[in-house]
Amino acid sequence: MTPRRRRPAILLRLALVLAVVAGVVLTALGPATVTGLLPYFTIQSNVAVGVLAGYAAWCALRDRPEPPSALKGAMTLYITITGTVYHLVLANPASPFAMAQPDRQPGEWWGNQFLHTVVPLLAFADWALFDRRGRLPPRHAAWWLAFPVAYLGFALVRGLVVDRYPYPFLDAGRLGYGGVTVSAVGFAVAFWLLGLLFVGVDRLLARAGRSGSAQSPPAAPTDLPAPVRPASREPTGSG
Repeated sequence: MTPRRRRPAILLRLALVLAVVAGVVLTALGPATVTGLLPYFTIQSNVAVGVLAGYAAWCALRDRPEPPSALKGAMTLYITITGTVYHLVLANPASPFAMAQPDRQPGEWWGNQFLHTVVPLLAFADWALFDRRGRLPPRHAAWWLAFPVAYLGFALVRGLVVDRYPYPFLDAGRLGYGGVTVSAVGFAVAFWLLGLLFVGVDRLLARAGRSGSAQSPPAAPTDLPAPVRPASREPTGSG
């Protein structure tokens, strides 16, 4: 990363870390407890993105290699899933899986906005502006499904133990395992397509960067030696 890009990258990543911390703390100050928040995909994806952003900020500060693009793309995809599912599915009254939105205190309201809106936007901005381009093959879109699938297994096993499910579309007690399977397959396809979109955006940005570099004129050299002038001959007179 060039020195000119390093400072804004560090500032953006620190803002991302602060947004994650603020979101978790403000949400935990409400009725929910920290242990009660941990089973949610929202919290897990936010914490993962915050840790990665902190590490990436340290890498930029120390001029170290950036985190692997596959890992950065995966974390950005997961936090994008968090924001997208919340706004389009859980907080959308037209959705069949809409959750009742309680009357939140100002602190809890801001915590909810940090976790579901601010952090996803900052994470996507960091990925789009400062990640290395052209390193994401299409197969990554399938590999990135590993964590959501593992989370599905965790949520179902936990639901058997405590008889509570974090999200309506994973509620096996209400939907049955057949209904959960149908919703899980639908979400998996949507997440895979979203991952492919990330790969496509990465390629477009890489192509735009290469074309921009090719069209920019070379800088005029500033350290050329001064032209050598021929020595003038003075007439020699006889005295």
